[in-house]
Amino acid sequence: MTIFLGIMSRKISAIPLFVGDLLYAVMIYFLIRIILTNRKTLQIIILSLLICYGIEFLQLYQADWIIQLRKTLFGRYVLGQGFLWSDIVAYTFGVFVAFIIEKIIFRNFNQTSA
Repeated sequence: MTIFLGIMSRKISAIPLFVGDLLYAVMIYFLIRIILTNRKTLQIIILSLLICYGIEFLQLYQADWIIQLRKTLFGRYVLGQGFLWSDIVAYTFGVFVAFIIEKIIFRNFNQTSA
């Protein structure tokens, strides 16, 4: 659902672009959480931010091969097109939104299982 909403944010002009970046960070957070289930929340937050920031800073790298990769659908959605500081802000908010969602889900899960 997160991926679908993120793609729709790029297709529907009424949705601000930062929404897609925020959702990208939410997706990364939950993917990391699924893969590293036994890690502490702070580790998941830091790793998620490092991945998001790393991909954004990678956009400053402009070698021919990566430019060609970014012209593909995969490259455009995964690697992005160009570096923006506003994307860094959106990723930060996205990771913290995911963290809050996780805490709400676990709180509700723990209340219903008690």
